[in-house]
Formats: sequence, structure tokens, C-alpha cells
Amino acid sequence: MEKKTKAPAAKPAKKSSGINPIIVIPILMAIAFAIYYVILGSPSNFEDPETMHNPKNALGIIYSGGIIVPFLITFMLTVLVFSIERFITLGKAGGSGDLDAFVKKVRTLLDQNNIADAMKECEKQKGTVGNVTKTALEKYAQLQSDSALNKEQKLAALQKEIEEATSLELPMLEKNLTILSTLASVSTLVALLGTVIGMIKSFFALGSGGGSPDAAALAKGIAEALINTGLGIGTSAIAIMVYNYFTSSIDTLTYKIDEIGMSLQQNFSSHN
Repeated sequence: MEKKTKAPAAKPAKKSSGINPIIVIPILMAIAFAIYYVILGSPSNFEDPETMHNPKNALGIIYSGGIIVPFLITFMLTVLVFSIERFITLGKAGGSGDLDAFVKKVRTLLDQNNIADAMKECEKQKGTVGNVTKTALEKYAQLQSDSALNKEQKLAALQKEIEEATSLELPMLEKNLTILSTLASVSTLVALLGTVIGMIKSFFALGSGGGSPDAAALAKGIAEALINTGLGIGTSAIAIMVYNYFTSSIDTLTYKIDEIGMSLQQNFSSHN
């Protein structure tokens, strides 16, 4: 009877870690509206508590920005929460030790063809770079004893293993970054909407009084426009800065992976 060869088991997909935006964002929106109506809209923040006019502190001033303000607060809270989440996740992805020292140590061990100790270093380091390197080293050791493939085929198999291991780790690193990049532009647009609404109120104040416009309504409309503009620009600026920081951190991790991957292929070529 002809023996059936078993197909190699497919690698399990890497579980992407991180908080779920579908759950978190509605919660943050509820918190933002609570902040707007309960904290910012507290009568104690206004000289005239009944009409909520004449704010006497910063909280009352922000409340005067109108109904767009709680949406901008939602954006700001979202940027804050997901920035903290990405900071923690990328911190873990870097591993438990100094990344540059780990890469240098692994490259030194590879030059000595000491695969066993290199794997031990990966177990100590952990994180994304450690995980990818360990997977590649396991494939490296497997290919050394494989007599069915020639040298070029082994190098191709090793490169493919590194690429697959990297592709399993990247989704975990890049998760939720789209939210930050989206809010960087959407915050400004929503703030612009609030600005337009405030300016419309100002023009109505100019026209409603005929020859003598309502100065109080005019000032209130302009203030509303500027408050929304300030909140939107501030949120957008923070989102852009943290997004660029996180993408730079991910680029650093992938560069380290590429550096070790190149060393693995070079050492395999020279020792096999």
C-alpha cells in the first residue's frame, strides 16, 4: 500500500492583542457626554446658573462650545486611551531586555554557529523580535539536517519562514493605529463644523438686531467657534504626534527583525 504523506500543519494565526474599539469607543462617548453635561455643565461654572450664561471658569467656557464639544471630548479620550494601549503593547513587543544588545548577542552567537544558545537568548528576550528570531532559528536548525533540499532551496525556505513569522506579529503591532490616524484628520473636520455653527450664530446675531446687533449673542457665537477650533486642533495635534511615534517604533522593531534575518541567511550560507 502506498503511504499517504501528511501535509504540514498550518501555523495558527497570531492572536492580535489590544482593546476592542467597537466596545471601547461607545463607552468613551458616554463618558464624554457625562463630562459635558455633569461636569462642564454644572451650574457652579456660570455666573447665571439658570440660563448657563457668563461662564466664570475654564469648564464653563468649554461647555459654551455647544453640542459639538462632547464629540470632540470623545475623540480626545479615544486618542488618550488608545495611545496608552499602544504604548503598553509596543513596550511588551520590544521584549524584556535591551533590543540592540539582544540583536548584537544573537548575531555573535550565529557567527559562532551556536544555535542552541541563540534560542536561549530569544526565550529570555521574548517580545516580537525574540519570537520571530526563535521561530527562524528553529527552522534554521531543521534545515541543517534536511538532506532533501539543496542550499538555494534551504535559503528560500528560511527566508519564507522569517517573512511568515513577521507577518504573524505585525497585526498585533499595528492594531488600532488606523483609529489614531483617522482621528488626526476627523477631529479637525468636526471642529470645523463646530466653528461654522458658531459663526452662523454670530451672523444671525448681527442681522437680528437691525442697526444695533446683539453684542452678547455675537460674542457667544464667536466664542463657540473658537472653542471648537481649539479642541479640534489640540486633539488632532496629539493624534498626529502619537501616531508618528508608534509607527516609528514599529519600524524600529521590523528593522531589527530584518537585521537578524539577514544575519541568519548569511550564516546559513557560510556554514552549510
